[in-house]
Amino acid sequence: MVCHWRGDLGSWRLLLSLLLLAAWKVGSGQLHYFVPKEAKHGTFVGRIAQDLGLELAELVPRLFRVASKTHGDLLEVNLQNGILFVNSRIDREELCGRSAECSIHLEVIVDRPLQVFHVDVEVKDINDNPPVFPVKEQKLFVSESRMPDSRFPLESALSSHDYFMLDVNSKNDENKLVELVLRKSLDREDAPAHNLFLTATDGGKPELTGSVHLLVTVLDVNDNAPAFEQPEYEVRIFEGPDNGTTVIRLNASDRDEGANGAISYSFNSLVAHMVIDNFSIDPNTGEIVIRGNLDFEQVNLYKIRVDATDKGHPPMAGHCTVLVRILDKNDNVPEITLTSLSLPVREDAQFGTVIALISVNDLDSRVNGQVTCSLTPHVPFKLVSTFKNYYSLVLDSALDRENVSAYELVVTARDGGSPSLWATASVSVEVADVNDNAPAFAQSEYAVFVKENNPQGCHIFTVSAGDADAQENALVSYSLVERRVGERALSSYVSVHAESGKVYALQPLDHEELELLQFQVSVRDAGVPPLGSNVTLQVFVLDENDNAPVLLAPRMGGTGGAVSELVPRLVGAGHVVAKVRAVDPDSGYNAWLSYELQPAASRTRFPFRVGLSTGEISTTRVLDEADSPRHRLLVLVKDHGEPALTATATVLVSLVESGQDPKASSRPSTGAVGPEAALVDVNVYLIIAICVVSSLLVLTLLLYTALWCSAPPTEGGCPAGQPTLVCSSAVGSWSYSQQQRQRVCSGEGPLKMDLMAFSPSLPPDLGSVDVGEQQDLNVDHGLKVSPFKFRTHKFYLWKL
Repeated sequence: MVCHWRGDLGSWRLLLSLLLLAAWKVGSGQLHYFVPKEAKHGTFVGRIAQDLGLELAELVPRLFRVASKTHGDLLEVNLQNGILFVNSRIDREELCGRSAECSIHLEVIVDRPLQVFHVDVEVKDINDNPPVFPVKEQKLFVSESRMPDSRFPLESALSSHDYFMLDVNSKNDENKLVELVLRKSLDREDAPAHNLFLTATDGGKPELTGSVHLLVTVLDVNDNAPAFEQPEYEVRIFEGPDNGTTVIRLNASDRDEGANGAISYSFNSLVAHMVIDNFSIDPNTGEIVIRGNLDFEQVNLYKIRVDATDKGHPPMAGHCTVLVRILDKNDNVPEITLTSLSLPVREDAQFGTVIALISVNDLDSRVNGQVTCSLTPHVPFKLVSTFKNYYSLVLDSALDRENVSAYELVVTARDGGSPSLWATASVSVEVADVNDNAPAFAQSEYAVFVKENNPQGCHIFTVSAGDADAQENALVSYSLVERRVGERALSSYVSVHAESGKVYALQPLDHEELELLQFQVSVRDAGVPPLGSNVTLQVFVLDENDNAPVLLAPRMGGTGGAVSELVPRLVGAGHVVAKVRAVDPDSGYNAWLSYELQPAASRTRFPFRVGLSTGEISTTRVLDEADSPRHRLLVLVKDHGEPALTATATVLVSLVESGQDPKASSRPSTGAVGPEAALVDVNVYLIIAICVVSSLLVLTLLLYTALWCSAPPTEGGCPAGQPTLVCSSAVGSWSYSQQQRQRVCSGEGPLKMDLMAFSPSLPPDLGSVDVGEQQDLNVDHGLKVSPFKFRTHKFYLWKL
């Protein structure tokens, strides 16, 4: 028996070379080409541009293109050289089946101008299939894992095949070993079975042949890993989804069968822990679901590597990557950070001074993370943007700590999301004090009333100044503004405590010596530089009744002194006999003197009386012969102090006859004296009295002029012609200067006139004076009365 192949490869190659000739033109505008079946990619078909009469440079500008209604992808034209070539393998059986004629019709189109050419490409058949004979089927099972050159014993000849070949080993005619040899590895996934035809021809003549169909079934081996539809998937999902939300359902396939094609899904062992914490995968369905909180601000991209593993032995795995991109939602409130606070801020800080640096941050992205800041209140500060989300809080207008000592500012940061989210931060800005306010007193001057004979070192007043500044700038200290008071320094009279402002009298004050002490107290704060101011204190020394009335000389030397007066008989009522004069060093109510005879009401028809306020002794009726020739009058002079002080004066009144020598009546005698002598004595006394009064007046004027001219021109000097200011005491007494005293002035303005004020409630003695005596009081002292109010009491002003 002889085994042989049923196919001539040499003749097939000859036919292929003949068919690769250039096509010939058929008619105007139509070409016809030939191409063998099973031609490979790039096989030359024809120079189509040249054959159509087109220049190569025209192909691209004129939009040269080839189109086919059914098989336009099998052939293609190279626009660089105008050659038509095979673009993909041409399978004639698939294209035309068992038809004897098979061709591909092409339309060639060019523009500018538009032209259409028709081209037919005939596909020629070649003898590439061995004859097939209907025979019995023989089955052979071969594992796809068998190695090439594996051999399988067979009987008869085998037709040509890509995977198998026959190897006939003839030892002798009776023993020929025919083996099926595996030429290359089998792939069940490409071809699960192979059909082979074996022909056996005996050596008889005529030869008898027998054929058998050999069916080779390829057994599966786990040689294919599962494969995903895509190597990489990308999923976009908004942050914060619910647990259990499906991210993606993966699908992998395995070309193997059975257990080799059963797939299980899992995360790759190299994935990060955050993937395992936030995602899970179903091993059977490949569905990835969320199991944790997805926060864009923490992680915005998850890279998940998924393995698809089959159940073969050994198992094989396929891989893919799932990119889960987290989309941002406006779920984060802006954050405000305050740094470099420069506090407190001095109230004299310049405009533009940086108070604090402010940074804002929003973990969201894009519009959701774009933050704008605002400030309330808007004055006296403002926000200045420095760089992106950085701001400076700067001073925008003047500060005044005394008006506002601290500011509560609110910085508001608002993002651009919808709805917008916002946050606030409070900034307490304290204003530091600057010594820009001097201490000030409530009044520019104070009137202080002090009773004379005060205890040494007694507290007479307290000055108090306020300073609108703070801390050491508001710490004040007091001091005296030193000056001279007459011949002595001010500090010998008063002192002031530096811290408390209490003013003390260092020695007893005497109203008769010093009625008004005017001085200034200075206050200074502890700032740098220190600021200060002054206040004026007018200390009025109030009189007390510490001086008894003094009888005026020369005719009355004092208490108990006696004076003789000659009065003619037969004088009428109201005749002034004598006048008692007295002064009181005190002032006001304490110097208001009244006169009365002692005893006042023990005598009947007593011919004399004394004026209550004038001291004039006058007759109350016409003197007659029955009256005693001599009268001893005791006049009590009393002031109105508490207690009242008194002095007494004795007046001897002698009644003389008309024409009697007055001198005779002044001497003791036993006989009568003529009226001429009495009249002479009266005239002599009157002349002497007039001379004495004139001398006293001249002496007083000289003394006043000498004192004024000798006074140094200091600030304590008083202008000429101005009386001394005397004020009422705290108990409502009245004051009146009845003698020349030392004047103490401040030198800071015109001096005041003498005044005396008394309470509306008159003393009992004053109330007993009749209208005539009250008029005498006003006329004698030259006073004018006018009412005025001082604080809550009503007083009367007596002006000289």
